[in-house]
Amino acid sequence: MQRVLSTHCLLHHRLTSVWLDRIWHAGIPWIEIYSARQHADYREKAQINELGHWFRDSELRVLSLHSPVHSDESGGLSGPGSRINIAEPLKARRLAMVDEIKRALEIAEVIPFRYLVQHLGIADEEYDERKLDAAFSSLEEIVLFAKQRGVEVLLENMSNRLANAERLQHFNQITHLNLNFCFDSGHAHLSEGVENALDMMKRGVRMAHLHDNNGKWDQHLFPLAPEGSIPWRRLMTRLRALPAECPLTIEVHDRPELPNPLDAIRRTFDALEELKSLDPEEL
Repeated sequence: MQRVLSTHCLLHHRLTSVWLDRIWHAGIPWIEIYSARQHADYREKAQINELGHWFRDSELRVLSLHSPVHSDESGGLSGPGSRINIAEPLKARRLAMVDEIKRALEIAEVIPFRYLVQHLGIADEEYDERKLDAAFSSLEEIVLFAKQRGVEVLLENMSNRLANAERLQHFNQITHLNLNFCFDSGHAHLSEGVENALDMMKRGVRMAHLHDNNGKWDQHLFPLAPEGSIPWRRLMTRLRALPAECPLTIEVHDRPELPNPLDAIRRTFDALEELKSLDPEEL
């Protein structure tokens, strides 16, 4: 099981070499950088160059970049105008959002990574043909810009009516973009259910985001958390059907009450690996 940690768990901290050292010493060889400006500011060249110098001398590697979901420096606290939505029908607003994502993709020129994980729409987005057309126009530009930097764009299933697992398949069919996917367990749990969503997406899944919730809200809980409700035993054995090299990424909210969250994350990886190794007959 290829262990990857999303820096989403450090969202309220500036991403520094100190945190990267801690991740490496926790036995995690790969990360996904969550591109939020209060954390990893893709517009601040000094921070990106500093991280780039660190990675050149480190064995820790960056697998992916999560596309920004807000353009401000406070994680959306400045208001709804900061939300980035590539399915925005209003062209002028959409082009500004695409430009923001392109600025984040420029990180690849300093810190190489393989995938850009991209949302299609926002939480609770309703289905609308105009939004699909807008998303297609956005992605044509984003995919080309990413490809020029050696990056593949993956669409992440959302808990909305525009980009759940079934709708992502439909989107690929009508646009012929044929993009691959990042399977998100928490979003699937709030939509079709993790097993149904994985069955629909599995041929195109290139990586997975693992987190839990109570079935009502997108809480980004630790997998196997007592307050979560995903059937992890069944999901982990289903994930064995994916290619062996498919990375599994823990993507959880930070928990201030944990004195050392990286120890908790390492224990969670251990527990998930144990479940993944179970014989299906043991379920």
